[in-house]
Amino acid sequence: MASLDDLRASQVEQDDPMLGSGQEDGGEGDAEGEGEGDVIMPNVSDDSSEEGEDDEEEARRVRDGFIVDEEEDEEEDDEDGEEERRKRRKRRKKHHRKRDEDEEGLEEEDLELLEENTGASFKKNRLRRLRRGRDSESPTASSSKRKALVESSEDDLDNDDLPQVQDIQRIWDDRGEEDDDDGDMDDFIEDDEEEEGGAVMDEEAREERRREKKQEQERRKKARGARPELAGIDANAWDEIHDVFGRGNEYDWAMEGDDEVQYDEEHPKSDMKYQDVFEPSEIKKRMLTEDDDLIRAQDIPERMQLATSSISPSSAISLHTQLTEADLGGAAMWVTQRLSVRKNREFFHEGGQYSHLKGALVMAVTFALRYLFVEEFEVPYIWTHKRDYIRHFDVTDIRSRQELLSLNELWRIYALGQKYRSMIERRAAMTSLYRRLGVQDSYFEDDVLPQVDSVELVADCTEWLSMKYKDQKQTESGFHFHDDEEPEVVKKRKMPSRVSNYEILKKSIVSKLAEGFGIQSHHIVLNSLTDHRTHFVDDHELNPMVFAEQFSDPDPTKAQPAEELLRRARLILSTELGKDPLLRREIRKVFQETALISVEPTERGVTKIDEHHHYFSFKYLHNKHIGEMLDSPQFLNILVAESEHLVTVSVHLPADAKSVFERKLNEAFASDSFSDAARAWNEERSRVVHEVLEQHLIPAGAKWTREYIREEVEDFLAGQCAIHLRKRIDVAPFRASENQPIDIPSSVLAISWGKGDPHKDAITMVFVDEEGRMREHTKVDNLYDNEMVDEFFDILRRRKPNVIVIGGFSVATFKLSQLVKRQIGGGDLGGQNNRDTFDIPVTYVHDDVARIYQHSNRANDEFSALSPTAKYCVGLARYMQSPLNEYAALGSDIAAIAFEDDDQHLIPKEKLLSAFERALVDVTNAVGVDINRAVADPYYQHLLPFVCGLGPRKAQGGNLVNRDQFIKGSLLTTKIFLNAASFLRIAQDPNAKASNSRRDDEMAADPLDDTRIHPEDYELARKMATDALELDEEDVHDDHPSRVVTTLINDLEHERKLSELNLDEFAISLYEANNDQKRHTLNLIREELVRPYLERRDPFRLPTSWDVVTMLSGETPKTLSVGLILSVQVVRIKGVTVYTRLDSGLEGVILPEFLSDSQPSSAADIVVKGQTIPAVVLEIKLDVEQDSAIIELSSRPGDVHSGDTAFRRVRSDERWDHTRYEKDREVMVRKKRAEVDRTRRVIKHPNFHNFNTGQAETYLEKQQRGDVVIRPSSKGVDHLAVTWKVDDKLYQHIDVTEPNADPTGQTTGQLVVDSAHHYADLDELIVNHVQAMARRCEELMAHEKFKHGSEDELHLFLKNFLAANPAKSMYGFTLNRKRPGHFNLCFLANKNSAVQTWASPVRVTPEAYYLFDAAAVGVPELCDAFKVRHLHESQNIASAAAGGKTPFGAGARTPARPQTGGATPGRMSVRQVGRTPNPYNGTTPYHAPSAPNPIGGPGPASGYPPSQTPYGYQTPSHRPASFQPPPQLPAGMNPARAAMIQQKTGTSGWGGNSPSWS
Repeated sequence: MASLDDLRASQVEQDDPMLGSGQEDGGEGDAEGEGEGDVIMPNVSDDSSEEGEDDEEEARRVRDGFIVDEEEDEEEDDEDGEEERRKRRKRRKKHHRKRDEDEEGLEEEDLELLEENTGASFKKNRLRRLRRGRDSESPTASSSKRKALVESSEDDLDNDDLPQVQDIQRIWDDRGEEDDDDGDMDDFIEDDEEEEGGAVMDEEAREERRREKKQEQERRKKARGARPELAGIDANAWDEIHDVFGRGNEYDWAMEGDDEVQYDEEHPKSDMKYQDVFEPSEIKKRMLTEDDDLIRAQDIPERMQLATSSISPSSAISLHTQLTEADLGGAAMWVTQRLSVRKNREFFHEGGQYSHLKGALVMAVTFALRYLFVEEFEVPYIWTHKRDYIRHFDVTDIRSRQELLSLNELWRIYALGQKYRSMIERRAAMTSLYRRLGVQDSYFEDDVLPQVDSVELVADCTEWLSMKYKDQKQTESGFHFHDDEEPEVVKKRKMPSRVSNYEILKKSIVSKLAEGFGIQSHHIVLNSLTDHRTHFVDDHELNPMVFAEQFSDPDPTKAQPAEELLRRARLILSTELGKDPLLRREIRKVFQETALISVEPTERGVTKIDEHHHYFSFKYLHNKHIGEMLDSPQFLNILVAESEHLVTVSVHLPADAKSVFERKLNEAFASDSFSDAARAWNEERSRVVHEVLEQHLIPAGAKWTREYIREEVEDFLAGQCAIHLRKRIDVAPFRASENQPIDIPSSVLAISWGKGDPHKDAITMVFVDEEGRMREHTKVDNLYDNEMVDEFFDILRRRKPNVIVIGGFSVATFKLSQLVKRQIGGGDLGGQNNRDTFDIPVTYVHDDVARIYQHSNRANDEFSALSPTAKYCVGLARYMQSPLNEYAALGSDIAAIAFEDDDQHLIPKEKLLSAFERALVDVTNAVGVDINRAVADPYYQHLLPFVCGLGPRKAQGGNLVNRDQFIKGSLLTTKIFLNAASFLRIAQDPNAKASNSRRDDEMAADPLDDTRIHPEDYELARKMATDALELDEEDVHDDHPSRVVTTLINDLEHERKLSELNLDEFAISLYEANNDQKRHTLNLIREELVRPYLERRDPFRLPTSWDVVTMLSGETPKTLSVGLILSVQVVRIKGVTVYTRLDSGLEGVILPEFLSDSQPSSAADIVVKGQTIPAVVLEIKLDVEQDSAIIELSSRPGDVHSGDTAFRRVRSDERWDHTRYEKDREVMVRKKRAEVDRTRRVIKHPNFHNFNTGQAETYLEKQQRGDVVIRPSSKGVDHLAVTWKVDDKLYQHIDVTEPNADPTGQTTGQLVVDSAHHYADLDELIVNHVQAMARRCEELMAHEKFKHGSEDELHLFLKNFLAANPAKSMYGFTLNRKRPGHFNLCFLANKNSAVQTWASPVRVTPEAYYLFDAAAVGVPELCDAFKVRHLHESQNIASAAAGGKTPFGAGARTPARPQTGGATPGRMSVRQVGRTPNPYNGTTPYHAPSAPNPIGGPGPASGYPPSQTPYGYQTPSHRPASFQPPPQLPAGMNPARAAMIQQKTGTSGWGGNSPSWS
């Protein structure tokens, strides 16, 4: 270890504190030829004789960063080079460990002495973060026993007077310079080695050496690249740093376990990026993605680079192309026509108020578009500094200033410009598609393409091209030249092909028939769009029917009637007309101008939407004009109701508008001839027009209209919410008195009692100073005890707040406000009336932001130790000081604040955030942001992203003296600076005198930097100041350019001098000289010179009485209004006056005259304390100044019994279908009357309930399967309904008839379910019928062939089973959800067939299962019956295909076709006890050996006689009179016939190894 004296000497004597370093011996002894005190300086030649003694290999190893003994040199040769390299790695590892032990051995005194001499910290920190993948080796250097170390402190690094030494300063140098220096050093060493090696190297050896040196150099570059912050430190300094701090491998054992660390210097580890460490969601949240980096790098305002709002958590970069100057002409006309209806009426209609200025309006819009999309300036910049160009400027009458565009219209132009940009991009893509098709369509090129002016029209054109040139589109990429390279074949997934009827007919002979209409479809469209016909019809001589017969197929079996052929021809023409883009555009115009909207309730909506429902206003909306829907949220509510299946919406055209359009199209299509054939063809053409309208144009127009209205209404509502937000934030900070300075916020003491529970909630007080910093907080239990009151007064005396703000979460806050006002006013509370009085206003404030803040991460980061109530108080105080700052700090949470309580949730969040962001941007730029304060104050910094040109990614700054430093310090790029400069204030000392700084002094303050004047107008401001002071330019030539401005501002009469300037003449001279329009700019400059950054916002708005009541109780004028009946609780009684409390906590009072119809002697005779009674609201008395909210009520029976329906009823729309409403209401009244009049039968039985269907199912929902409910039936008193639970959400309803029913009796007689099921009473019905069926359902559902779930899940199971067992067949049962009590049967015969389903083939009865008509007493019999039936059907199919007889022989019937006197064998249960079912030859002899089972059932058991008939269990009515059993297979069937059946049907066959049913 180097001595401390050496360290001091190296620090004092050397100019470069980290260039010098010693060399050390890697072994135990001293290296020969090197003195102990020698110092080797990089890039400096040393002619010491010791250097010549080093051999060439020694020098190379020195450069590699380690020392080896001479013994190692002698042992190394080519044969065992690998072994030696492994040994060297082990020795090097030991060497590192030894160094680490030496570093750990430093004593505390040595470390303190190092800190004293170097200024760096060498504290031992045994806890280090373990890191993977970043341990790239740092370059090491030659060393000796002597070591030198010099560290620089952060102050030294910031000191510009330090010599530019490479060890410290080059940390920030470019990497290219480092590489050059390294190359020089390598050349120097190489020359020495070649001279001192003692032998002349040949060219091959020299080339090998250069290659090794190049590899070493590349390795060093990579190592430095992995740690760019450490690049530039020379090797010797690295060695000293490693000696003191270690090499960072102390904890390798924790990362690698027992494995030895391999120091592979030839393969450095790859660089680790933050993408390898952090989750993508976290990277996106912190705005560190590649898109975010691109946004920061581009010299474009951040908001203009985003596709959505910058405060949205899902904001993404916009990929739109920039508009060019050539696009502005079309864009200006496109945008101007869509600005607003009012603009079109005032500027473009004949007789409009400003029709003479329509040219000026277009020029203003063009200028705005140029600055927004070409020059890329944001709206606040244009509104503040270029307003002269968006207002009418008349040189002859300069005092007449007509505003052409407002601020909101500028934002509208920006939004429309984005839509226009998207439209032209899509139009370019469509044009490219047309070129790729390689076709020439004059109609498209000459008539359609020039009129494409909307995204909808682009989509229509694309669809039209795809329809008309589908074949060319499919082959457009299929041609290539003979000399082209063969493209690589990429196997793509085959997409399903969709072939429409139009395509099929277009390729058939019918297309020739369509030509008989005499005119092409696009000619019809062109005729309809012009006043005079340009294309005429070629009349056909033949009648349409006769002409169509010519195209009939000559084959009589394929021939179609003429009517059908004409219908198909009409389809071709109607499709072409319906898809025509120009015709679609016309129908959209008609819908936009005349569409009507009607609403009809669904069956569910008729009952659910009553007169109190929010949707009742439009329940029967009828023919409401589209223009009336655009400025209200009604249509969005209609769409929500439609999504809830409560109403259906229809958009249609008025009859007259539809007839006009249809007549116009007919006239364009019809023939002018008067022949019979022409009249017949005109009738066909009229049918075509009707089909076009009904099947194409009107549905497309209605669909577009729905989206158009929705878009417009969402924009309208978002704008309304933004207006409410602007009213909240466009206010100055609260001023307690007129004497308080405008630009200094008030200090605030915020007090809250929380929920107001005296047993749980303490009173929290928080003091916030003028800068928004929380200085003190405390809690008191109450404001009655002297100790608590003294603490409260102590805060008031010490902190002297300007205002006290009260907030809370209940109406108990009113009492808190009263207490505070009495205390500070010196009121008598408990006999204490000798306290000080304070003239401090006490008020309420909107607390919606504070409620969000108290639970936010921002509050936890700022005040983690505070309680939620204290954080809430901080939010209240800060809101009093700057509502703008509080709303800006919310970010995307601002959407959680409801400015439109009922309708804000209907607006998409992204659209709502964009509207809020525009309001925040406008107000923030109107106020300005102090950049130096924003850098120092994180709370105030939230305003910075809303400055013009900036955003969350570009918001940055530093301590600046003047605005020039934004550019010179590279804080802002040029375009961002031009956008933001005038809105970023650099506050000046108000007491500063005129500066004597030189003109070229870059560090001089400029008073204009604390104004709204843009730097590009500084010369105008200085000229105005010079003229106001009546100075010449020579008088201020040598001074700082703005010294004259400072002199003017300090002049006591500067306002008078500026007002005497004739700005109109100045503006005219500027216009005549440079064509600059600066009249508004000159006014702005004069205002700023008089009062820089004058507060222009309205005074602070305190909440209204209803705002406070809603904030504390949640009541609104809709929930609490005169005439409503409320439930109130009696809290106290005083004489004949009753005091009550509403559910919301508000207090109510019932005066004696409103307590009862008769005058009571005492209120206690009528009500008691704690009783809940209904009461009618008579009057609402709100007085927030007195902290009072009293509701006067009436509990008189006469007032209460009349109800409040008239007050709660939702008002219907003016466009109301009264006829339909009255009809539906009459039906509902009749139904209710019938329900009331119906005698409800009561039966004494535990399972009987007076339920309807829905109530019965709801009751059984939580019961077990098989549980039953008996209930009255809607079919009459002689019917009962039995509902039992089959499965979850599956219930069977059984109609039971009682022939001798007694409506008044409580018992039942005989009960009849059907002709086969009669029961004596309800218990027998439940046990023998319902429970019997439930047991059978349970038995089948417990069988292995039953699968729970849907039918699709069963299909999937069958396919998976066959995939795993291809030699098998499989079937299964599942519940039929549409027919409770029935089961579906699905089966898969083999792996090559499709899954087949027999819908509801299995019916459950109390005595058996029924597979169609065949009964089965158990599940095994049911399975056998299915197998038999399937085999019979397979044989029938095979027999029909082969043309032979059925396998049943002559006289027998085909299965599944029962006739009188017979039954289908497949519908019988043929399973016999102890025997395998065999449908072909009766029974198998029970003493015979088992034979192969043809259907895979269980084998026969021997030794047991048959115990049942071959027909199984059947009802007598279905038992066949006679039955000839089919012959046995294979003995009873011709082998060739059996083979044919097996081949044709694909069944499993009868061999022992063949597949079978599983």
